[in-house]
Amino acid sequence: MNRFKLLILCTLCCYTSYLFSQTKTIKYIDTKVSIDGKLEEPVWQQVSEYTDFYNYAPNDEGLAEQQTEVKLFHNGENLFVSLVYHDTEEKSQVGSLKRDVPIGLSDGFAMILDTQNQEQNAYYFSVNAHGTIIDGLIERVNGGYDLSTSWNAVWNAKTSIRGNNKIYEVAIPLKFLNFNKENAVFGVQFYVRDIKKNSWTILKNVKRNYRLFDLRFTEKFKVENLPEKSSSKFTVTPSITANYQNDVSNEIEDTNFKPSLDLQYNVTSSLKLDATINPDFSQIDVDQQVTNLTRFEVNFPEQRNFFLENSDLFSNLGVEGINPFYSRRVGANNPIQFGLKLSGNVSPKTRIGVLDVQTDSENDNPSQNFGVIVAEHQLTKNFTTTGFLINRQETEGFEFIDDYNRVAGINVNYKSDNNKWLGLANVGKSFNDGISKDNSFYNAGLWFNKRGLSANAAVKNVGKNYITDVGFTPRLYNYDAINDIVVREGYTEVSTGLEYEKFYENSETINNIRVLNFSNNTYYDESGQLNQSKFFLNSAIFFKDLSAVYYVINYDYVDLKYGFDPLRNGNSLTPGEYRFGILKVGYNSANNQKLRYRANVQRGNYYGGKRTVAGAYLNYQLLPFANLELSYDINNIDLDALGKETFHLTRFTGEVFFNNRLNWTTYLQYNTQRDNFNINSRLQWEYKPLSYIYLVVSDNYNQDIHRQNWGIAFKMNYRFDF
Repeated sequence: MNRFKLLILCTLCCYTSYLFSQTKTIKYIDTKVSIDGKLEEPVWQQVSEYTDFYNYAPNDEGLAEQQTEVKLFHNGENLFVSLVYHDTEEKSQVGSLKRDVPIGLSDGFAMILDTQNQEQNAYYFSVNAHGTIIDGLIERVNGGYDLSTSWNAVWNAKTSIRGNNKIYEVAIPLKFLNFNKENAVFGVQFYVRDIKKNSWTILKNVKRNYRLFDLRFTEKFKVENLPEKSSSKFTVTPSITANYQNDVSNEIEDTNFKPSLDLQYNVTSSLKLDATINPDFSQIDVDQQVTNLTRFEVNFPEQRNFFLENSDLFSNLGVEGINPFYSRRVGANNPIQFGLKLSGNVSPKTRIGVLDVQTDSENDNPSQNFGVIVAEHQLTKNFTTTGFLINRQETEGFEFIDDYNRVAGINVNYKSDNNKWLGLANVGKSFNDGISKDNSFYNAGLWFNKRGLSANAAVKNVGKNYITDVGFTPRLYNYDAINDIVVREGYTEVSTGLEYEKFYENSETINNIRVLNFSNNTYYDESGQLNQSKFFLNSAIFFKDLSAVYYVINYDYVDLKYGFDPLRNGNSLTPGEYRFGILKVGYNSANNQKLRYRANVQRGNYYGGKRTVAGAYLNYQLLPFANLELSYDINNIDLDALGKETFHLTRFTGEVFFNNRLNWTTYLQYNTQRDNFNINSRLQWEYKPLSYIYLVVSDNYNQDIHRQNWGIAFKMNYRFDF
């Protein structure tokens, strides 16, 4: 009996030892590494190697044929990473030399660091084969996760080629990462992109029906000896902007010179304080214009640095189309005097965000104060809750005035143990002086996902007095083109979706077929009457090179309650019932060629009339020297007695790369719906990490090429790290 017990004990000890040996670890080693892409330092021979990467796309079965080895360690100041990809050919291919252009069109690798291991948000770092860096944030969205490349950090990466092997060496300062010594486990994922083969391979096995950056599928790495606090406390970035504007139409010239200051202080390794004084929020990058044939406004992404750190805390307080905080509202009408933001983790399971921005008065727009408080807490492994309060209040000097708008709410997120189910519930209420009824919002949504099959369903209700002055709720506001008024009206939305996909690993021509992609969004007015129902149906065939042929059917039923002028010619559609649909067929070429192209044609009805659409996209890569893109869309609408109109939208982008830090980009946008022909030409030099010089020339004409206004802007900033 004693021998049997001894045998069991030995077996358990061996098994425990085996499990321990399999624990992935980011070791602490007190040494420094010269980042040169050569991996010649002895430390790289001491660090554990992780390999056995899996296929993710275009095939997601089994281990990758071209393998990768990755190694990680830190020295208390920097996280060091080396990666070697065993390619089958010496050449490499990249899609851009500009910072923050996604890695998808290049050879390279990407890394996710969920430094709190809570599967809520993460840092994203990637490097292409020519050493161009991309960084950003992974943020939780309604049905999963998404990537924003607006966030930036100062870090270093070098690449080299040895035979066919592609070598990457990276150093990321820990001071840019939100970590907690008491929660010393990082969720880590590595992706290797080989654009020549159009393949993705991945460290932790994930099936391609899940989003590429799904934080539920990260490898858990124990981190040795994390420091208590960051070694660097302060970042100070002063900037100056000189701007000349000439309004030719109104014969007005204006020249201004504006200094500003941005600061960041690491309160702890996981909690950051941001401040901005007299910031310049002029858009160096221009928004991409669109043809909008809906009755509601469209939103554009935030690009301003102050709002980006821990931005998911503030930007994901609602759902698509009903978001109580849309940061681009802040400072849209008045110049910002100063802003303060405290954000990050106060414990391993709790994140907070506190934001306050004060604007100045300008013309007839009084000064405003914008405040946001957000707290996110992981209740259990499956449930996370978020509470928030948003306040917009008019100010006079240092006093608050009664004109205010406040929004409060609670959100609950659910994720299942088997990673197939996601859930989201939202409850919100707004408060305005003199308004106390119909001021609530609620939402309940559920998503299911497994290989080849996904489905979702949600119901939302918005009261007509759910007013979010700093939010984005476009469907709440109905413009009556006949009476030239805006009517605020609540609604209920019911949405469903279903997608079925079939994969063909053994086929020589077909990679997969999207058999069915169906969705429906149905809207009811305040009295419960059907107001609109939108149907979407799509199928597609993806070939082995991932080129695709597809069709899309859109069908709408609309009970139009207010006059709508889609042609913008003064002739409005009258209220009534309308049924219309359109068929779209298209082809997308493989995206790993120097010349990429897409084309589509559409034909159907539109509010009782006829609509014909065509679109084309061309991209020619002369890399590493230049990248050229051209897109063109034409919308021809015939509404019989109400008139005919053809909207043209074309965009040309020309990029010239002198090196990874110096580039010249020119945009030409021609949009007849907005009666605008815009030229924006920008020389951008990153002369020091995250220290930039910009020279921007912008020229605007009407569609008849008569100049409306033009301007020249010079901007320079310098980043100090203390």
